[in-house]
Amino acid sequence: MIQLKNVIKTYGNRNVVNDITFSINTGEIFGFLGPNGAGKTTTIKMVVGLLQPTSGEIWIGENNVLTDKKKIYQDIGVVFELPNLYMKASIKKNLKIFAELYHLHRSRVYEVMEDLQLLDKQKVKVEKLSKGWKQRVLIARALLHKPKVLILDEPTSGLDPNTAALIRNYIKQLNEGGTTIIITTHDMHEADELSHRVGIMNNGEMIAIGKPMELKDMYLKKEIRVEYMEEGNVIAKCLEIGIPETEELITQLNIQGKLISMNRSENSLAEVFAVLTGGQLS
Repeated sequence: MIQLKNVIKTYGNRNVVNDITFSINTGEIFGFLGPNGAGKTTTIKMVVGLLQPTSGEIWIGENNVLTDKKKIYQDIGVVFELPNLYMKASIKKNLKIFAELYHLHRSRVYEVMEDLQLLDKQKVKVEKLSKGWKQRVLIARALLHKPKVLILDEPTSGLDPNTAALIRNYIKQLNEGGTTIIITTHDMHEADELSHRVGIMNNGEMIAIGKPMELKDMYLKKEIRVEYMEEGNVIAKCLEIGIPETEELITQLNIQGKLISMNRSENSLAEVFAVLTGGQLS
């Protein structure tokens, strides 16, 4: 669906994006992760045609982002972290303006307002909305023309848990309907929950890409948490799975009747991120 081939973006003598090649499959949710300054935003702006690569190619479907911009704009919807809405206008007015730009029937405005539960607030000016409601309006606007690809920049940043959960559930519903979705986020739990695959970028390079579980298995030790009695005290240890020392200790604890519990440790995407980037989110 989306392909980047040997993409470089240079500012001065520095490659902000340094020869990256990867693809995003049709119908998947792709988590695009990395510290601030890693090159994610520059990459996204090149994908949507707001920046031109110094070299390399970017394709969305059969369309080249550089030469087929009009077709590209019909295929993508974008929600940036900083809201760019008409603050003095109502929700309905904001959506109508963009519906007219895409030559859409007014009924489409009501459809997206219903999907995002905006009908009851359609006459409210955007400046009076909370951040969560503004985010819903931004997503509604991005979906007006039924894009094949939706790009979401920090979609739940700063939202209360209930609104964040609503947005995540809607992202899943959109994807189940066939929309390809790219999410940039600093929330590793969110990326793990939503993404079919993730790409981790650092210092302008794509340093890892794969399914969250694959990356956990690749970069983190598999451990088991063991609790046992020793001289009247409860001892808890995390032990590496699959090595003779761990197997011998567990065998002896069982024989001696000292073993209390044994549970597989759950690795997290945040731990993978820390290993690959030094733990820096900003």
